Amino acid sequence: MSEGRTSAVLTGLGTCLPERIVTNEDLAGRLDTSHEWIHSRTGIARRHVADPGTSTADLAAAAGRAALESAGRSDCDLVVVATTTPDRACPATAPAVASALGLTGAGAFDLSAVCSGFVYGLSVAAAMITAGTSRSALVIGAERYSAIVDPEDRGTAVIFGDGAGAVLLEGGDADVPGAVLRTELGSDGTGNELITVPPGERYLRMQGREVYTRAVPTMVESARRIAESVGWRPEDIDAFVGHQANLRILESVAKRLGMPPGGLITNIEDVGNTAAASIPLALAQAADQGRLQRGDRVVLTAFGGGLTWGSAALHWPDVRPVHR
Repeated sequence: MSEGRTSAVLTGLGTCLPERIVTNEDLAGRLDTSHEWIHSRTGIARRHVADPGTSTADLAAAAGRAALESAGRSDCDLVVVATTTPDRACPATAPAVASALGLTGAGAFDLSAVCSGFVYGLSVAAAMITAGTSRSALVIGAERYSAIVDPEDRGTAVIFGDGAGAVLLEGGDADVPGAVLRTELGSDGTGNELITVPPGERYLRMQGREVYTRAVPTMVESARRIAESVGWRPEDIDAFVGHQANLRILESVAKRLGMPPGGLITNIEDVGNTAAASIPLALAQAADQGRLQRGDRVVLTAFGGGLTWGSAALHWPDVRPVHR
């Protein structure tokens, strides 16, 4: 990257998790399962679930406000909400989020790429900043999967959780820590029935075994391509932050990439699969724990319904997450 080139720089990081926690033990009796069965297959021990009166917009606005506070800012000119669970089919959730944040007049739109939504949103917002269309952007992954998960379906009820995570991007020098170095996106619509809410139905359906088979090699290749595009070898990556779908998937991807020990970032045990919210939530936890240091080489990779996937590369900035 040449000195002085305009880039999108991550300057703020915020999260929001509902207070109510549902443990594996809470689900075990109703779903004829056990904590051991769930944990051994998914890596999940607990998940956060929003109360009935809490909307996706509520979660998104709280995370967005936290990201602005983290950056020491009170405004931005673009709000992108990546979500699978908008509050209604029309209008989009993002304008309500922008209004709740006092950002009336800012550009605002929803983006739907299921579990890849945050990486897609990051890519789009970064491109708009680089092009000069926006000066600053909130990218928010927000999900209320409890609204679309069948409580009696063991295949999905034990996996998904609610929550939101957000980053603030601002225009800056491409050479500073936090600059989004490169992104890549992909899709394969031949797999659109693997993760879907069928027409006319309320609940999500997922073919877990086939998703696993497709997710691992796709995430490996996407992560490898993005690393190579910025001149990194797999062993150069300090932190790999994948969409928190399943611990087995994440561990398999890290192993096939040849990641060094300790480089895999996970938080799935504590929050479950939060889809578009999972990467910023994992980043925030890792930053709080001191596992991300200024200048670390970080790769983000996601795979989700559509099928969609995407990756991003950046050097980690000196940012302190704020939680709501």
